Amino acid sequence: MNIKLAKTETIHFVGIGGIGMSGLALIMSSMGFKIQGSDISVNKNIERLKVKKIEVIIGHKKKNVQNSTILVISSAIKNNNPELLEAKRKKLPIYKRGEMLGQVVSLMKNIVVAGSHGKTTTTSLISSIFSSTNIDPTIINGGILNSNGNSARLGKSEWCILEADESDGSFLNVPITYSIITNIDREHMDYYRSEYNLKNSFIKFIKKTPLFGKSIICLDDKFNKDVLRKVKLKNYLTYGINRKSNFKINNIKQTKNFSKFNLTISLPGQKKSKITNLIIPLLGLHNIRNATAAIAVTYSIGINNKSIKKGLRNFRGVERRFNHIFTYKKSVFVDDYAHHPTEISSVLNGVKKVYMKEKIYCIFQPHRVSRLTDLRKKFTSCFKDADYLILCPIYKAGENSKLTFDYKKFAKDIIKNSNVGLIMINNEIDLFKFVKNNIYGNNLVIGMGAGSISNWIKLLSIKLK
Repeated sequence: MNIKLAKTETIHFVGIGGIGMSGLALIMSSMGFKIQGSDISVNKNIERLKVKKIEVIIGHKKKNVQNSTILVISSAIKNNNPELLEAKRKKLPIYKRGEMLGQVVSLMKNIVVAGSHGKTTTTSLISSIFSSTNIDPTIINGGILNSNGNSARLGKSEWCILEADESDGSFLNVPITYSIITNIDREHMDYYRSEYNLKNSFIKFIKKTPLFGKSIICLDDKFNKDVLRKVKLKNYLTYGINRKSNFKINNIKQTKNFSKFNLTISLPGQKKSKITNLIIPLLGLHNIRNATAAIAVTYSIGINNKSIKKGLRNFRGVERRFNHIFTYKKSVFVDDYAHHPTEISSVLNGVKKVYMKEKIYCIFQPHRVSRLTDLRKKFTSCFKDADYLILCPIYKAGENSKLTFDYKKFAKDIIKNSNVGLIMINNEIDLFKFVKNNIYGNNLVIGMGAGSISNWIKLLSIKLK
């Protein structure tokens, strides 16, 4: 069902402070719609909205929606939310973020980036390549672009580059011109219930890509390969280090400041070609793959190699993706969003290849009890490339479920399976004391997690002065 939005509508976002919700709110406000929203507390996303004169109410109350005509809810909103209940009582149209996003971008040419990991970086890299052309795209991202300080912006062209959210299946509502699948991992099982359902959603996603577009899929990923076996029409291109990839990565060189690589391009009906000396200011094979996805889609729509190289070389990064925060007693402190075992392994593996003389400390805050329970075994073995792990308490993210195993036993299993020195802390104060008394010299310290750990790392820089 199509939503017919008039400029006189008042659209209320429940959970507007989330990165995806705030980005969509910014875009719709820029398009001229009257936007307001609510959330439980102030954060940087909300501060950015207020700069754009978007009204944000702190706290969820039914009176917040008294003048609203449409409700948009984030995937984090529970069924007993007072604003949601009031909207149902008033029989207002209620839409998930993904549903509303699909309507907003329905008249654009959309490059839709999906996958369990690497979506935000890939979306950002595509945006950076577009910035080296005279095309001005709309961007809807899952992270803050360092180049403009926002997660979203309304462009002047008909192109839109957007990160799709598969967590609640709503990514299937977004109209596609070109699509990317970075990888598929065991995530969001509270929604999908089984790996079969998860894979089937991505099969539907590929099939949604029109014949005049293409789906760009990483061939290095096991789940991606499983999915491709079920896709009968070969309306897709592949990338990776796999020798059968259409965009094959080779000649990789990595340093602390950049990664360099070549691509061999083999497309149906065309002569084999190469793009050499591609440089990105990012570490790790996972980011080389992300960059290759960006190259594959921009190459496919006709952006020239010179602009592609320039866009990648000038990429300014994304907040919380291996961002340098401060240096203390010669130790470098970095902030990263990695919160899933696959992400943690990828980041640490990339770091280990170039930080060979430094001791690597990982400060990890598990995010959600459900994720830790579901992936317990994988978490115990994903820190192999760290020398020390500082294990923080679990950030529950509003979940009421209890941990079904002993946390100290979990820590012992990490020591055994990851062969890492481990320090358990109880709170932010413990972290400050440990860092102050024990970390000095030639070390790399990486804060990891999707909860409050980012603020802990940033506050350390102030407390340690």
